[in-house]
Amino acid sequence: MNSAKHSTSASEAPQGPIAPEWVGIDHVQLAIPNGAEDDARDFYIGVLGLSEVPKPPLLAKRGGAWFEAGDVRLHVGVEESFVAASKAHPALTIENLASFIESSELDATWNNEIAGITRCHIFDPFGNRIELVQT
Repeated sequence: MNSAKHSTSASEAPQGPIAPEWVGIDHVQLAIPNGAEDDARDFYIGVLGLSEVPKPPLLAKRGGAWFEAGDVRLHVGVEESFVAASKAHPALTIENLASFIESSELDATWNNEIAGITRCHIFDPFGNRIELVQT
């Protein structure tokens, strides 16, 4: 029987998990009721000015739609037992927030709770809360 002790070098020492190197958010998804894709298009394209991008064929079978503009990617997915996200929300940055809200027919609730940040909340046609933040 070998009585020699096994030594562990620093390079063999157990390592913890590697820290993630965050880059950003790829997309945000909100739920919509079944069959509401056209209403979503009216709002996300017609009001917010996003463009629809095609979903991959396997995902397109599930319904919903994908929208984007610049670095903003927002997906809407059909949820059979839909409940609007009235508290949870995406926060989207915009350069011309005040003029956009003034020129739109959106009912915005302005919020000055964070010093130095201009922001407001709007709701999509389904009751999902969306925060808009001035860059």
